[in-house]
Amino acid sequence: MKLTNPESIQESEKEFIDTINAELDWDVIEQMLLDKHNFAVQDDIEYKDGNLIVYNNEIAYKFDFEIKVPLSVIFNRGGECLSMSTTREDEVLENNEDVEIQNSPTTQAFNGEPDKKKVEDMAVEIADLISEINNKE
Repeated sequence: MKLTNPESIQESEKEFIDTINAELDWDVIEQMLLDKHNFAVQDDIEYKDGNLIVYNNEIAYKFDFEIKVPLSVIFNRGGECLSMSTTREDEVLENNEDVEIQNSPTTQAFNGEPDKKKVEDMAVEIADLISEINNKE
């Protein structure tokens, strides 16, 4: 024996989840992403789904989102990955924390002389290509 219309319950639940989603503090969420995972959100965050769940024996809310993040990949001429970073490439090169290009084997030209500018340009070009691929999806 039904006590109410199930569609009404589902609609009310959806409205409730949408209300909570609208009140999320995105500045705090973006700071948490930066602090915990060391990446900044590049584009808008796309809402996928929200639901009421039980988590560790308590009522909780689960929201699923799709986000895009910057990705820089540096590898040598042998194809070996030297560095992968989700920080913006200009920050990496500015701070020089993730990559020390001057000490990298990729800075050696065929004549044995360092060619830092060429390697930096190649790394930026590869990162731009990856970014373009991500933006097309």
